[in-house]
Amino acid sequence: MRIYGYSRVSTKDQNLDRQLVELKKFVEDRFIFQDKLSGKDFDRPQYQLMRKVAQKGDIIYVKSLDRLGRNKSQVKEELEYYKNEGVRVKVLDIPTTMMDIPEGQEWLMDMINNLLIEVLATMAEQERVNIKQRQAEGIAIAKEKGAYKGRKKIEVDDTFKDAYDKWKAGEITAVKAMEITGLKRNTFYRRVSEYEENK
Repeated sequence: MRIYGYSRVSTKDQNLDRQLVELKKFVEDRFIFQDKLSGKDFDRPQYQLMRKVAQKGDIIYVKSLDRLGRNKSQVKEELEYYKNEGVRVKVLDIPTTMMDIPEGQEWLMDMINNLLIEVLATMAEQERVNIKQRQAEGIAIAKEKGAYKGRKKIEVDDTFKDAYDKWKAGEITAVKAMEITGLKRNTFYRRVSEYEENK
């Protein structure tokens, strides 16, 4: 049995320290996976690595449900996946997930945890909606004042152009093009979109 931890913040400027302090009470430092990416989906490198290595009998600790993700249906799918794989997820902020389950009482604990997860996942998803709304309102105000510059355009260099041409010609895969350009998936496709708009 292995014990893992998972911590996440949405941006590179945010700090993981508070989560790590709590996780280290249960998990060795070297087994804590960390991402600094949005919780809108599960396309996060460290999360995917943890998901790949976790096996039957293992335990995953996470500080709160919204650190796992903010999309309710996807969070529930992930928890169901771990349950089917025999991996237990313990959420520090949901005490019932931390309890040892008495034999024969698994159904009761499942029912309690499912209710709590439903409520908390809904709240996490709503908070993401609220964040996006606040951002949109802030942008609208900045535009009114003439202070909004928009997202900085990504520069397109010869390396990107070469990789793009080979990818479009079917000579290399998108993954290979990302490797050549040193770009992450989202950045690569955003750059493709901007490049094609300005061609």
